[in-house]
Amino acid sequence: MAVDQDLEQLMGHLGEFGKYQMRQFLLHILAALTAGLHMLTFVTVAAVPEHRCLIPDVDNATATLASSWHTEDVRRWVPVREDGSWDGCHLLDPDTNASAACDQWVYDTTYYTSSRTIEWNMVCSRRWMAAVAQAAYMFGVFAGAVTLGSLADKYGRKTIFYICAVLQLILGVAVAFVPEFWTLLVVRFFYGVFGSAGAYITGFVLTMELVGPSKRTACGITFQGFFAGGVMLVAFWGFFIRERVLLQVVYGLHGLLLVGHWWLIDESPRWLWSQGRVTEAVTIVEKAVRVNGGEAIDTAHYVSKGKSQERQREDVAYGISDLFRTPNMRAKMLNCCLNWFANSLCYYGLSLNTGKLSGDPFLILFLVGLVEIPSYVVTILLMDRTGRRSLISAMMILGGIATLAAAFIPQTTPAGNASATSVVMLGKFMIAGSFAIIYNYTAELFPTPVRNTALGDSLDKTLPTVIFATIAVTSGLLSLLLPETLNQPMPQSMEDGETFGQGDTACASCLGRKPNGQKYEIPLTTVD
Repeated sequence: MAVDQDLEQLMGHLGEFGKYQMRQFLLHILAALTAGLHMLTFVTVAAVPEHRCLIPDVDNATATLASSWHTEDVRRWVPVREDGSWDGCHLLDPDTNASAACDQWVYDTTYYTSSRTIEWNMVCSRRWMAAVAQAAYMFGVFAGAVTLGSLADKYGRKTIFYICAVLQLILGVAVAFVPEFWTLLVVRFFYGVFGSAGAYITGFVLTMELVGPSKRTACGITFQGFFAGGVMLVAFWGFFIRERVLLQVVYGLHGLLLVGHWWLIDESPRWLWSQGRVTEAVTIVEKAVRVNGGEAIDTAHYVSKGKSQERQREDVAYGISDLFRTPNMRAKMLNCCLNWFANSLCYYGLSLNTGKLSGDPFLILFLVGLVEIPSYVVTILLMDRTGRRSLISAMMILGGIATLAAAFIPQTTPAGNASATSVVMLGKFMIAGSFAIIYNYTAELFPTPVRNTALGDSLDKTLPTVIFATIAVTSGLLSLLLPETLNQPMPQSMEDGETFGQGDTACASCLGRKPNGQKYEIPLTTVD
């Protein structure tokens, strides 16, 4: 693979991880914190409490589940399901014993005094409203990952990062005051685009393009850890603020953490160099070397080298189609797409379905975020020893098996509830680790011109879990066909991306075959 020696020598002056990289990294990871928080706000602001039908002439408009649950009238009017729980969607006629759907409900306010669900009665036949509202956000995340990733490759990481930072602050607060459902869908779509996609992905790429190869794993996984911190913040604020408007405003105001970034973070020198803006790239590296206490670099030499390359470089704009233009890159991209889909589906499916687990919803949500931290520690310790390919495969398969097992654990007893929760946490542990790996893996597999683009881009309650598990196991097996990136330089050009890892699969490694295209011009080491 052809490595840009001048660029690598320039970046080598920075060292692996000095004071400058640390300062920039601490600013970048705040985007991960806010992304994790925005992603799961709907779990609390639109929580679905225990509920039953409002009984005419028995309940009043302010009745609560807790205050009137055990009265004799309730027992006469509310049907009982086969598992012994109360039916929350139907009323019985005491005279004929026939049941009928209701259109008014009484809610348990033990954990939530208000939520979108309570205000708009998004339960029973109207449950689809909550699902569509969450889907609008997730579709926004998908759209943002695809479009903003490409825009960041074209217009710069810093520019897109800051636009997303400002808009997530505005939308995060504005969504609290939306009075009507269809407008909510539109606002939540754009909230997803800018709240959990743009700043997060560009912040991650900024980090990966700045630190040395030996620190990519630790920095990349730590980035994911702050996303988990955002999930825990959702539970933290939800526990103390039970009124949904104020709660959403508090969530949205976390965007203030990113408002000053335009003046605090720098553009990626790698991106600037790839765009022919060599003077700016060298200036940033020169500044970074001063902060790190290194020796002054020969600025004129690198500017001259960069401009010489620019005169020889074709003025080509790269996009999504270039990821599928050549056979090796196409195969890697399709495999990564499946891995992204599987990890996203399982990770967010497990996170968003915490309300179906028995117990304090805030504690469970907090634990769902907390369990990711040891997962990331284990991943950091293993990733540079086992490589990316075998570890992501093992974690996805084990996570899928654990999730599948949880679907068939009866939750009719306290012991069953505890067992199901424990197994779900184990599944989340595994999936969180594999999700963290796929971020690093994708950033390392694809070349600079399309790196951001590549990176961006209830009937039976057991059914979603079975789907999550099946996709995780299947994707885990297919990830064995991806090339290993451990101790390999990141591809810079589209030609590098095509030749990288040709013939390198887990099967080839087991058979002792040497992969093609593994000759490098220089190692990615620091310059003394």
